Amino acid sequence: MMKLREQLALYFVMGSPNCQSVPEEVVEEAIEGGVTIFQFREKGTGSLEGEEKKRLAKALQDICKKHGVPFVVNDDVDLAIEIEADGVHIGQEDEQIEFVRKKIGNKILGVSVHDVEEAKQAEALGADYLGVGPIFYTTTKEDIREVSGPDVIQAIRAHGLTLPLVGIGGINAQNTHEVIEAGADGVAVISAISLQESPRQSAKELRAIIDASK
Repeated sequence: MMKLREQLALYFVMGSPNCQSVPEEVVEEAIEGGVTIFQFREKGTGSLEGEEKKRLAKALQDICKKHGVPFVVNDDVDLAIEIEADGVHIGQEDEQIEFVRKKIGNKILGVSVHDVEEAKQAEALGADYLGVGPIFYTTTKEDIREVSGPDVIQAIRAHGLTLPLVGIGGINAQNTHEVIEAGADGVAVISAISLQESPRQSAKELRAIIDASK
């Protein structure tokens, strides 16, 4: 669990619709800047499917392997198993936690939660870490729930949940410190790295803030 806490420090989430340049270059730069774990999330308008999606997944996985960064697949459990990803991340509307756990064995299992009750349930059913949010307003996800603010992380910690967790949703260089200070082990970001002029520099700045806030 200690190792996972460290790996979750700067969690980069991305798919081809989230970047304006070559995805492989964005991920490479982001990792060079300090990203500690990567999630392949190929969703939204213009997202790849089938063999094209698998090809990109494997290309990004190879970059992660080269740098020793865990590679997690969002939602697509079958793809994660097929390419032997390091883990899977699922939301509340995806497959049930216990079924995913049976399918993936001891791979990393992350679960998106929005409140204390969902966090407790995810922990009881076998999640390895929690993605908590949306902390701040974000335009990246179309089906966004009500913004909770860093208080939800404090509430989860106040109820004694010790699972590693990251805040997600609208997090950037200006508010990262609030998320870490509330009790998160790290932050998960998309556009704060993927849409910036220099993914490397953006990741470097975020990582410095995270390290200073702990």
